[in-house]
Amino acid sequence: MSACVPARAADSDRTERAHPPHSPPPPGPRHPRIAGADLSASIAVFLIALPLSLGIALATGAPLQAGLVAAAVGGIVAGRIGGSPLQVSGPAAGLTVVTADLIQHYGWRTTCAITVLAGISQLGLGCLRVARGALAVSPAIVHGMLAGIGVTIAVAQLHIVLGGTPQSSVPDNLLALPAQLANLHPAALSVSLLTLALLLLWPRIPGRAGRVLRTVPAALVAVAGATAVAAAAGLVLPKVDLPSWRNHALAGLPEGPVLGLAAAVLTTTLVCSVQSLLGAVAVDKLVSGRPGSGQVGRSDLDRELLGQGAANIVSGSLGGLPVAGVAVRSSANVKAGAVSRNSTMLHGVLVVIAALLMVPLLELIPLASLAALVMAVGIQMVSLHHIRTVTRHREVLVYAVTTLGVVSLGVLEGVALGIAVAVGVALHRLTRTRITHEEEEGVHHVHVRGQLTFLAVPRLSRALHLVPQGADAVVALDGSFMDHAAYETLQDWQSTHTARGGTVEITGRRAGVRIAEPAALISGHPPDGSEEAGASDADCRCRPWTAWRNHQCERPRPLPGGTDGTEAADGAERAYESEPKPAGTGGHELRRGISAFQRNTAPLVRGELARLAREGQRPGQLFLTCADSRVVTSMITASGPGDLFVVRNVGNLVPPPGAESGDDSVAAAIEYAVEVLAVRSITVCGHSGCGAMQALLDTEPDGTRTPLRRWLRHGRPSLRRMGDGSLPPSRLAGRTPTDAVEQLCLTNVVQQLEHLRAHESVARAMKDGALELHGMYFHVGEAQAYLLTERDEEKVFDRVRSADLAM
Repeated sequence: MSACVPARAADSDRTERAHPPHSPPPPGPRHPRIAGADLSASIAVFLIALPLSLGIALATGAPLQAGLVAAAVGGIVAGRIGGSPLQVSGPAAGLTVVTADLIQHYGWRTTCAITVLAGISQLGLGCLRVARGALAVSPAIVHGMLAGIGVTIAVAQLHIVLGGTPQSSVPDNLLALPAQLANLHPAALSVSLLTLALLLLWPRIPGRAGRVLRTVPAALVAVAGATAVAAAAGLVLPKVDLPSWRNHALAGLPEGPVLGLAAAVLTTTLVCSVQSLLGAVAVDKLVSGRPGSGQVGRSDLDRELLGQGAANIVSGSLGGLPVAGVAVRSSANVKAGAVSRNSTMLHGVLVVIAALLMVPLLELIPLASLAALVMAVGIQMVSLHHIRTVTRHREVLVYAVTTLGVVSLGVLEGVALGIAVAVGVALHRLTRTRITHEEEEGVHHVHVRGQLTFLAVPRLSRALHLVPQGADAVVALDGSFMDHAAYETLQDWQSTHTARGGTVEITGRRAGVRIAEPAALISGHPPDGSEEAGASDADCRCRPWTAWRNHQCERPRPLPGGTDGTEAADGAERAYESEPKPAGTGGHELRRGISAFQRNTAPLVRGELARLAREGQRPGQLFLTCADSRVVTSMITASGPGDLFVVRNVGNLVPPPGAESGDDSVAAAIEYAVEVLAVRSITVCGHSGCGAMQALLDTEPDGTRTPLRRWLRHGRPSLRRMGDGSLPPSRLAGRTPTDAVEQLCLTNVVQQLEHLRAHESVARAMKDGALELHGMYFHVGEAQAYLLTERDEEKVFDRVRSADLAM
């Protein structure tokens, strides 16, 4: 019950306790203030939401006003109650197929009732606090579901684009397509092609003028442009028809078979909830990569589910489409600089004003233009990035089955098929364990590839018994999981073999460390059971790789009710990370880090460092990167002592020759690396969220000349290069930069390489073929590296994948 109490009620209780009856009354309520960033962001989102809401309503076969109702309710209700401050809710393309099927089977009024019931179901799920559980669905299933919905939308809207009427299913639409092509409507096709052309070309307008024009959403430009051309040319086309609000159909009592209605409510709840929760997580990632993200709180997924449920109840009751979080509008809201939920709510208010006052303008829009817009959205739902991701994780079968199931059978059936295939794939991987035995120079090697479960115990036992008594044995485990049955089998054999005079070494070949029972590793105790590490290490919950992150370990704390569980531990970790760190702990952290190095790392690298001390350094490359603490050069390049000659400064800047004004440090490092160390390559590495690039964008040229601003003047050529419309912009392969900061980070890498070429030592070495230059971009949030390549004079940063290691 307490989980469903709104936050406002709790705040009210705290206020009453803070001001007892005999204390002075608290000050009167303040008038809410709306930040300018929220106001501008709400306008940007509104301009995107208006045509998309009408287009989605058209695609579902619902009254067009239903799309406006859902957009307004999603903005105001979900925006006010939901747990994701910057997520924008409304009619979503992912719900188009589900809603269209409901309207066809049950009619519009019953569909509204199903939307209300789905909202009540979401309220129940939110009260049960199961939102995190929805994220356990395999991403391959979610992406496959969205791709199947996208294919269904695109094929259906293609008929309207050609001037016809769509059929009820994808197979029927495909069978009717030849006849539709033979009888296409030239006017509808021309308006649709114009809409698609504007959608495609508007975001690609180059130069400074393009940056200004791109502030107007492409969807609005496409629909408005096609509408204006159609009106000017006098084309006779079906147009938007918004009947009087007096005749607007509201929800009625559900009519139909009980099992069918229950399945419809379940499907609507599933799609709305999963899409909204995944959208909230995606919005958090977008916000975290934006400068000044600290003022926007992280999403409360259970509260978001409550907000979505309330919005669906209101939308269905008022005759609107189902509501869910919408990726396009949410990302536009974040990119426009919104800082609170006011932007989402204001966009809903603007939709209400448009629905009441702009009806004559909206009725000029050709349906073919809206169909083209929605068809483009459907095509974009089949994401090549998602396909590459599931292929890399060997889940393409799950993705393909889910997509085909949604296209041919329906959303609920397709998702059920995807879950079944995902479970089958997981079981197959769990049982696919390869165990080999071989002898090398008198040592018997037993190699286990894959997960070691009770199903593999008979084969493990046979391989272990091939090792003669008294022999030396090494058991290499390549899997990441070993259950209790396998552990007991392995330990029993190890005890017996060593008791008979043999030796056993059990290792993880990838980690190069001894393997112990999982509980021992989780508790933080050393594998051999010793307490040498001390109490602080024994109490540490951090994984082995967190030491270099310089994060404080979280000590176990008493959990509610004396229990221990993942949810409670996660809550404790969040609470600990949010606590202010006491002042004066830097020296303690330094000593603790040095102690950990001396105890754990020094014994492993002492021999290599001794060799380097004798022979001197001979690094192969100069690595010039930013001083940002999140960029760990040795980690992202898998390098060790003696591999890299590293230069770090604010903004990874390379001052051109003669521009140092008394600061020759970078030029000296370049000369030393090229002339003395004879490095074979120089890499300039930029990174996402660079504070120096943000400062460049924010600093006025005639501002106060502080040391930082004097240093950043070497980045002004990058700023000018980014604004030069005659030069092709630097970009990431597969996507456009998220904001101006990321665009400047990419451009800065290209510009600093130009500065490098101007240095005499570098130019001479490159002319002799002894040196090559590389540009690199590291996305911190994605832990993804990109390397600069040239394609037809375009500067493109390509992702570096694990498969590239074979090159």
